Amino acid sequence: MMQVCLNGSRTAADGAAVPLTPESIADSAAEAVAAGATDIHVHPKTPCGQDTLSPRVLAPVLSAIRARVPVPVGVTTGAWAEPDPAARLRRIRDWTVLPDHASVNWHEPGAEETAALLMERGVGVEAGIWSGTDGAEKFAVSPLGPKVLRVLAEVTDTDPSVAASSARALLSAIGTAHGRPVLLHGEDGGAWPVLRLAGRLGLATRIGLEDVLVLPNGERARSNAHLVAAGLAEYGASRAVTPDRPGRPSGGNP
Repeated sequence: MMQVCLNGSRTAADGAAVPLTPESIADSAAEAVAAGATDIHVHPKTPCGQDTLSPRVLAPVLSAIRARVPVPVGVTTGAWAEPDPAARLRRIRDWTVLPDHASVNWHEPGAEETAALLMERGVGVEAGIWSGTDGAEKFAVSPLGPKVLRVLAEVTDTDPSVAASSARALLSAIGTAHGRPVLLHGEDGGAWPVLRLAGRLGLATRIGLEDVLVLPNGERARSNAHLVAAGLAEYGASRAVTPDRPGRPSGGNP
C-alpha cells in the first residue's frame, strides 16, 4: 500500500505545488493515483489555508476527490485542526459526507473518544502513533486497539542519519499493534530513509507533500505524483534488499 499525503499542515508559503482548494486537491489526488497511489490522506483547508474539521469544508473536498478517483480517502482529526476535544466531537457528529478513514493521534487529549465516535459513524480509524510521545503506551492498553483500521507509525525525527533507528524504536514500542496492519512513514529529512526501511520490512508506507517537499536526490518535487513515482521506485529497490525485522540491523543504506 502506498498512501499519498496530499498537503498536511503546509500552506501556500510551502510552494504552489501544495494543493489547498477542493479543485486543486482533487487534481493532485487524481495525478497521484495515476502515478500509483492506492490510498489518500488529506487535510481539508479553510479559504485562508488553515486545517479544519468543519463539515462545510470537508464535504466539498471529499466529493471533489471521489469524483476523480475510486480509492479510499482519509482526513486528519489532529488537535491543531480543532484543539478542544469536545468541539472536535461536535464537528465529527456534524459531518454530512464521511471519509473512508480518519487519523487519530493517540497522544492527543480526547483520542479515545474521537476514535470511538468515528467507529460509531462507520469511519475507519488510523491510529497515529508518533515517536517521541506516549502514544504507543496509551494505544497498547486501549480497548479500541483491535478495532482500528491500521496503525500509522509516524517518525517525527527529521535527521536522516538517525530517522531509521528512531523508526525501529517506534516499531518496537508499538509491538504487535493489536494485530492491526502498520503503515510506517517519516517526515522532512527522515521521510526517505523511513520509506526505504518500510520497503525492507514489507510495511505499508506513504509519501506526499505533507511529509516531504523534495525527492531523494534533493530536487524540489513538482507535485504529489512526482513524489509517489519516486516513492514507489525507492520502495521497490528497498524490497530487493534482504528483508529484515524491526530491531535487527540491516544491510544497505537506510
